[in-house]
Amino acid sequence: MRLSPYGSLIVAMVTPFGDDLQVDYQAAVRLARQLVSQGADGVLISGTTGESPTLTNEEKVRLVSEVREALDPSVMVWAGASSYNTANSVQLAKLVEKAGADGILAVTPYYNKPSQDGLYRHFRAMSEAVPLPVMLYNVPSRTSVNLLPETVLRLAELENVVAIKEASGILDQTSAILESCGEHFYVYSGDDSLTLPILALGGSGVVSVAAHLVARDLKNMINFYAGGKVHEAQAVHYKLFQLFKVLFITTNPVPVKTALEMAGVQVGGFRLPLCPPGEGEREAIHKILSKMNLL
Repeated sequence: MRLSPYGSLIVAMVTPFGDDLQVDYQAAVRLARQLVSQGADGVLISGTTGESPTLTNEEKVRLVSEVREALDPSVMVWAGASSYNTANSVQLAKLVEKAGADGILAVTPYYNKPSQDGLYRHFRAMSEAVPLPVMLYNVPSRTSVNLLPETVLRLAELENVVAIKEASGILDQTSAILESCGEHFYVYSGDDSLTLPILALGGSGVVSVAAHLVARDLKNMINFYAGGKVHEAQAVHYKLFQLFKVLFITTNPVPVKTALEMAGVQVGGFRLPLCPPGEGEREAIHKILSKMNLL
């Protein structure tokens, strides 16, 4: 495990909505404070889990501003700030910087399927637009493009490209990055279920969905591993494993928002094209929450 100055547990926060599906900023602040009290080192605003494709730039900027103002300066607030349009991504990065973001999460452009050189140019443009730390986000299951290790290593040479949220599910790819990236670049798991394997390869932590429900357990697992207590870390991993899987029984963030509502945390519904889970999916989520005494 490689210790990171950005912490080990970052929560990819859901965006709470009211009954009218308008952003509930007060609920977002409450949720962020709760997550920090349970061990989160940082929060990510308006990422995929925050339903970023259906948020306006104005909503994203206000979310960053209000959450940043509410949290202690020691807690890092990352902002999702990219799309399939480089010019718009650069503009949003500048807006969230002014709103107080401490770092930028930059996802691989989706739908238009850029080449590896196009990906490099996109992320370089974002890194040059703001002085903030930039965390790359590779999630080919959603974007249809895989950010290859050789491209990551080129980007890691840029001064403020400091980390990657790696959600390809390909551990060999993680190994290739960590083998050559240097000591000032950090790899975070983008899949809760792969956090422990990625720590074993030299990763630094996780950008987590499950932490909405089990932040303390996840932080304990990471700390156990960092302290050489491998068996204890494994025990926590297996304790949480079924939760990790059920939270992706359908499209994220539908399961985690449903689980939070079941657990009594009001985060509201979903903006189309996302919609509530089916009855069988609700039953599966409820069964795991009940088994883990999270209700």
